[in-house]
Amino acid sequence: MRIEYSRIGDVPESGLFLYDHDCGFCQRVVTFARERLRTRTAFAAWQRTDLSRFGLTPTQADNRAWVVLPDGGLLSGGDAIAHVLLHGYLPGRLLGRAMRLPLLRVANRAAYRWVAARRHRLPGGTASCALPSAPLRKPPEELGTMRP
Repeated sequence: MRIEYSRIGDVPESGLFLYDHDCGFCQRVVTFARERLRTRTAFAAWQRTDLSRFGLTPTQADNRAWVVLPDGGLLSGGDAIAHVLLHGYLPGRLLGRAMRLPLLRVANRAAYRWVAARRHRLPGGTASCALPSAPLRKPPEELGTMRP
């Protein structure tokens, strides 16, 4: 059964995590989050989602992971990962909370950018996982929750 997430009202209370379906590494991370972390966050491949309803473009979605919040807010990169962890089992929730602390948030975001730039070299990664050759810089949306 395929669930369509085409508007804000369709987003579950724990958010909707948008990932790159063409990336094997990303698929492995999603599987891990679902099966091991038991997160309540919903997952959808950005390629199968109407991004414009959430105020996103394919380029934005291809460059980093996103969480769409029920109120229409958006989290990206390391902030999105922390959000997913916050909605899983206890060890993940503790890690997610830690990742949102001011000093650790900076490290979390830097770690996300490092992993994202190298995801094609990580387990499950393929050439299709590689990001465009432009350097991955801090996006303005990492300054806080974006509103479409």
